[in-house]
Amino acid sequence: MTNPSSETSSKKIAAGICGILLGALGVHKFILGYTQEGVIMILVTLLGGIVTCGIASFVMGVIGLVEGIIYLTKSDSEFDAVYVTGKKGWF
Repeated sequence: MTNPSSETSSKKIAAGICGILLGALGVHKFILGYTQEGVIMILVTLLGGIVTCGIASFVMGVIGLVEGIIYLTKSDSEFDAVYVTGKKGWF
């Protein structure tokens, strides 16, 4: 049986790194189970990026970067309380 804290820690690390590296595509949202938020991010990045000549994609990238940093700087228990148990979808 997997230890819940190690599962939370691995989700935190995976979501944080993906947020920093692939933030504009919303991969970190899908890792945490936030499908709706992930779809919003990828649509804004792709469709909004076309309409705004990349400005929307840049904004989504910055949001992903900030969220990735936030995820990695929280303790495991705080991350679990806010993003796993509390289901806070944004920031």
